[in-house]
Amino acid sequence: MAAALALFVKLIPLYLTVALGWVAGRYLEASGRQLAGIMLYIVTPSVVFSGVMAAPLSPEVVLLPFLTFGLSCVLGISQLKLARKVVTDGSANIIPLCVGSGNTGYFGVPVALLLFGEEGLGLYIVCMLGTTLFENSVGFYLAARGRYDLRDALLRVLKLPSVYAFLAAVALNLSGFRIPDVFVPLFDNLRGAYSVLGMMIIGMSITSFRGLAGNLRFTGLAFFGKFVVWPLVATLFWWLDAHILGIYDTAVHQAMFLIAITPIAANTVVIATLLDTAPRQAAGTVLLTTLFALVFIPVMISLAF
Repeated sequence: MAAALALFVKLIPLYLTVALGWVAGRYLEASGRQLAGIMLYIVTPSVVFSGVMAAPLSPEVVLLPFLTFGLSCVLGISQLKLARKVVTDGSANIIPLCVGSGNTGYFGVPVALLLFGEEGLGLYIVCMLGTTLFENSVGFYLAARGRYDLRDALLRVLKLPSVYAFLAAVALNLSGFRIPDVFVPLFDNLRGAYSVLGMMIIGMSITSFRGLAGNLRFTGLAFFGKFVVWPLVATLFWWLDAHILGIYDTAVHQAMFLIAITPIAANTVVIATLLDTAPRQAAGTVLLTTLFALVFIPVMISLAF
């Protein structure tokens, strides 16, 4: 408990940034949409590029996004089958997005930087890309319920700037290229902006949420998949690799575990709104998991690390 409290204290500045975002959205009418555009097309690709450039790459590390993507697919599809048996109001198709992805960027990156430092952050970002790919491909495809085909889902992935930033960074890193010293402060500033703006966007998004739409089964399944099943899968992977496979080191295990315990991604609400599939239910659940994660993450990290 003391370790969890100590970590919670370290995370207070991040939580206060979320509160500032809420104030900006509530009283200054600041728009999270405009900031999200800047984050998507400028700041996030820069953070992905610099993070991967700083990561100790190897063939095993390069495969991490595909590993995370595969786990997300298995979790999302399995929880969808369960949801279709339990939820009957049409919102079941959003469950894969709730469970398989997570707020690994805006919420996870600042926490990863605080916990792991720059080198560990690079490994975390490599793992994180897998959940981003799932969210914009398989997760979107399952949520669309046949209204979009696989080609549409793949086109969404091809429009992600972070994918190209990742591929460029992998190629340059493996070729021995390093970011010139003159540009290092620029990427440091962009990483700081990512932490501040990302947490503020979370706070701004909370102002638009109006609570649950009433389906407690949906909320229960989302919580169960995100905060029970995902952490158990990450823990199992950690144990299997540490004791049997021996492929990755502890830094990778910790990065995967942090991805598993992040709250539901705010982008779930964007996709649910776009598809008109229980957007209020998705928004209320995202809000609850975000608030829950403020306590859940310090406790879980103190127990696992």
